[in-house]
Amino acid sequence: MHTPAKIILGIDPGTVVLGYGLIAVRGQQVELIAMDVLKLGNKKDIYERLEIIHTTVSQLIRQHKPALFAIEAPFFGKNVQSMLKLGRAQGVAIAAAMQGGIPVTEYSPKKIKQSITGNGNAGKEQVWKMLQHILQLQQTDIRYFDASDALAVALCHHFQTNSGLQVAGKKTNNWEHFIAQNPGRVKK
Repeated sequence: MHTPAKIILGIDPGTVVLGYGLIAVRGQQVELIAMDVLKLGNKKDIYERLEIIHTTVSQLIRQHKPALFAIEAPFFGKNVQSMLKLGRAQGVAIAAAMQGGIPVTEYSPKKIKQSITGNGNAGKEQVWKMLQHILQLQQTDIRYFDASDALAVALCHHFQTNSGLQVAGKKTNNWEHFIAQNPGRVKK
């Protein structure tokens, strides 16, 4: 029996470069569907860029039919104008997901890095190396970290919603309880 894949769309929002990553989850198997960037260029009007973001995210949703949507929360920096632009890009992407009827979850950059590498302060290169390892990706170089960041958002969402310590919607107390409840998942 072939189990249908649960597809997760991850977005790393941006008004100049927006990253997206899609993964398919079947049981405990996770595979890359696509990861890329949408280059918006800095010459276009901000509203034109927002329209392109909405259209592109909507197209990704129609094409791949993700069940879940995860997005990186804006990083609170010192430049207020950059924050406003980033927040707009995030809002437009979220609106596209909501129009598609997809539940939206937001993760902080620190949470995403922690989930992928175990270190909330990991660098982009370290996150990319862990993604390569976890997903067994043959591609060794990456042109835009916005794409790998978006892939990390999608994988983070998978890890957060499918923790091995969750059994029937309840968190277990410890590993012994988990092993007792899931003997088939223990590898020797």
